[in-house]
Amino acid sequence: MNGSLHPSSGVVDITLKRGPAGLGFNIVGGVDQQYVVNDSGIYVSKIKEDGAAALDGRLQEGDKILAINGINLTDRTHKAVVELFRTAGEDVELRVLKKKSFHMNGPLGSQPEDQSSVFSLGILAALAGAAILVSLIYMRHSRKSF
Repeated sequence: MNGSLHPSSGVVDITLKRGPAGLGFNIVGGVDQQYVVNDSGIYVSKIKEDGAAALDGRLQEGDKILAINGINLTDRTHKAVVELFRTAGEDVELRVLKKKSFHMNGPLGSQPEDQSSVFSLGILAALAGAAILVSLIYMRHSRKSF
């Protein structure tokens, strides 16, 4: 089931082989320190460069970890989940809910930051051009001959 997609959208099974530096990612969340409002789930907060997760490439920051080696993580403390990872063995099976991807036709806030900035600069340039055009038209029509 390495990398298999489940019928419930976005759920995938990923098996990682623990490397010299562990699995190569950090987690946040748990019932004792919610990361997402009204959700006590466990989320990937950082993928460490050259770690097992980065080399595999499927686990991403923002993904929600649903289970470790078949053990459901619902209603667990952060510390309890850290302990599960610590004792999970060399080959670790993760059931993961992939983070939601946003489409470009969604609200501006869902766009990547650099695209949102470019879009904003384009609007500012268009507004500046329109202001110059209006000023030129106004100045041409306001000339008086004496």
